[in-house]
Amino acid sequence: MSIDPRNNEAAEKFAKLLDIMDTLRGENGCPWDLEQDHQTLMPYLIEEAYEAIETIEENSDPKRLAEELGDVMLQIVFHSRIGKEKDEFSASDVLDSINAKMIRRHPHIFGDVKVSNSDEVLKNWEEIKLKEKGCAPRKSLMDGIPHRLPALLYARRLQERAGEVGFDWEKIDDVMDKFEEEAEEMREAMKANDKEKVSEELGDLLFALVNVARWLEINPEEALRATSKKFIRRFRKIENTAESSGKMISDLSLDEMEEIWQASKKDEK
Repeated sequence: MSIDPRNNEAAEKFAKLLDIMDTLRGENGCPWDLEQDHQTLMPYLIEEAYEAIETIEENSDPKRLAEELGDVMLQIVFHSRIGKEKDEFSASDVLDSINAKMIRRHPHIFGDVKVSNSDEVLKNWEEIKLKEKGCAPRKSLMDGIPHRLPALLYARRLQERAGEVGFDWEKIDDVMDKFEEEAEEMREAMKANDKEKVSEELGDLLFALVNVARWLEINPEEALRATSKKFIRRFRKIENTAESSGKMISDLSLDEMEEIWQASKKDEK
């Protein structure tokens, strides 16, 4: 197998990043960097990941995506350095782990397992995860899904896991019927003015809606984000219209705001 010179170049630059982190965490290093630990860095890891996702969603300049992915990589290197200081693990251990995992979980590429489609690939992936040594024993298919996932994605992963063993609806019409059933139950809870029950039924309704999205092969998180961005865009149109008229947005009546909103919708079509 020939060696791609770009791999050597990437390895050298990764080594430079490790050296930079060693300096920042070393004697006479950066006071802020020296104060950090795994817990204090958690928000930054999440934030940088979301910034990369936002860049992908916006289909921005590839150079910007490269920059955002670099920020994510920095967080991995930062945690690896802290692990090394504690004599727990190093960046080398992180790379060893992911290299071995990728080979182990792709037996259809690096082994003699045969698959016919991506569904079989995913099925094998989950089965291998359950058997892997070093992982906490799982008593349920529901184990191992990160609780810190956004709620919509968490619900979708739960539904996907259940569907893998056949615990699923037979057709999309059944899924829609369940959604409508949950909507009616929420109406009943609202009529009873039972806030706790309303909250429970709202959760059921959202869970059912995520299932609709799953059946339609739509990412509910991305769909909701797109709608939120659309809401911002149209609301800003109301603000701009009020400002151009020399008014505050609060000076507009609801009918006036609705008129601008509908005009904004037509402009987008």
